Amino acid sequence: MIALTAAEIAAATHGTRSGIAPEHVVTGPVVTDSREVLPGGLFVALPGEHVDGHDFAAGAVAAGAALVLAARELPGLPCVVVPDVERALGDLAREVLVRLREAAAVPGGSGLQVVGITGSVGKTTTKDVLAQICGTAGPTVAPVRSFNNEIGLPLTVLRADEQTRFLVLEMGASGPGHLTYLTDIAPPDVAVVLVVGQAHLGGFGGGVDGVARAKAEIVAGLVPGGTAVLNGDDPRVRAMSAVAPGRVVLFGAAPDAEVRVEDVRLDAVGRASFRLVHVVGRERHERDVELRLVGEHHVHNALAAAATALSVGLDLDDVATGLSAADALSPHRMHVVDRADGVTVVDDSYNANPDSMRAALKALAVIAGRERRSVAVLGEMLELGDEHRTAHDAIGRLVVRLNIGLTVVVGEGARAIRDGANHEGSWGDEVVLVDDVQSAAAFLADELRPGDVVLVKSSYGAGLWQLGDRLVAGDA
Repeated sequence: MIALTAAEIAAATHGTRSGIAPEHVVTGPVVTDSREVLPGGLFVALPGEHVDGHDFAAGAVAAGAALVLAARELPGLPCVVVPDVERALGDLAREVLVRLREAAAVPGGSGLQVVGITGSVGKTTTKDVLAQICGTAGPTVAPVRSFNNEIGLPLTVLRADEQTRFLVLEMGASGPGHLTYLTDIAPPDVAVVLVVGQAHLGGFGGGVDGVARAKAEIVAGLVPGGTAVLNGDDPRVRAMSAVAPGRVVLFGAAPDAEVRVEDVRLDAVGRASFRLVHVVGRERHERDVELRLVGEHHVHNALAAAATALSVGLDLDDVATGLSAADALSPHRMHVVDRADGVTVVDDSYNANPDSMRAALKALAVIAGRERRSVAVLGEMLELGDEHRTAHDAIGRLVVRLNIGLTVVVGEGARAIRDGANHEGSWGDEVVLVDDVQSAAAFLADELRPGDVVLVKSSYGAGLWQLGDRLVAGDA
């Protein structure tokens, strides 16, 4: 974080100083985990369901924290006391970004540009790829892991400083108003909408159209004259151009898309190569790209990253080179590991919704091909509301259509996957239902054999990421 005095932090957060002089300066990073405190930093004491950050404040100060952002006075500790710690964290991030933008606009400033990315699927991968491309052109800050909510986004903003040229933010939403809140903290110069799908349906109301209305909030939240980068192949996303305050850039296969992809090819392990096309007026520019990412669905994410990078001023050569060099950075995101025993693990267990589940299963089928047995270990997709059973049933039917060799359904919440597979024509031991992660691990330890390709996929809350870790380590 940029250096701020205790008085400035109190003013930004509408808080009151306690046990600290107004001129005392905070120079270190802002953290919510006392184990991550560095000297001079700010510890944010968030109350939680299971632990209360205030209980760790003394340890944070002992580790070097210069100040604690707290909901109550902590005798003997330097604090700024606020009514709502989470809201105060957002207020602080908003103030810091205002200052950074002012500094960036002066002659010799960084020219800071803020990018916000949302969509029902692909946000984290697109963020990772874009950050790697932008990082070749200037200092870039992007979220670690999937920091895309009311806590993670402010923490990412607060990592930026006067040298930051690109601030790439992932913006998630599980209901109406969430993106409005996030864009109020960090209004993007460029807003990216990837796709509207069946993620978090239970929280939006109105089905997929409700999701679309909520996702459009990121476009409405652009800075005046900001650029909207929209998926031209998704009618609901394309329609968001109506609320864009400035330029609209479409990406996709649509004939009017400014950034397109042609001649997509997959290698034996599911990595895509393609021709990247950038249409400027009547001129057509193209470059060849070979992705390191596994799965044809990543072509869409790469195209979105390319359109965004071009929108913030990078040239086509640098974008194509950056795409070809980009790696998967976030854990449990199509992480492919060839084990010593001949089993290939595809760990995509960080999260799941119907769109990403379908994409992962198709990637599994490609990687396994006709020579190897495909094994899908699937858990529950959460927050689907009234669509829960129908969505899981459809995944089970897709498993059969893709001719997946063995499907292990984990947990009662995912039972409808097995039911859908049975209704589609699965028979014998092709689909197995087990109780939990431990049962799945025990079953796979006996069942997997050299040559198998095993996919692990579920929502984070279903816990299959733990099984992913064990499979990658060879413990299951």
